[in-house]
Amino acid sequence: MSSNNAAVVEIAQTASKFTSSIVLHSDSKYIDVKSILGLFTTLVGNKTYELHVHGPDADEAKREISEVFAKHGLTVVIAAE
Repeated sequence: MSSNNAAVVEIAQTASKFTSSIVLHSDSKYIDVKSILGLFTTLVGNKTYELHVHGPDADEAKREISEVFAKHGLTVVIAAE
């Protein structure tokens, strides 16, 4: 569980660097990736998540967030605009 905690904190910290809206879609829920609490209640390793990023620094945000997910063994798909 501690590795998941590390993933949650790092994902939220990375997302907070960007002005873009960064939302994770999982099942029927949409979670603001900048919300540590939202991530804690949603993030589990055996799922695929869809990432929706909109804003002026979206391309950089998508790249960095994807790297953090991969680093922690989490699968994320960037949603098409």
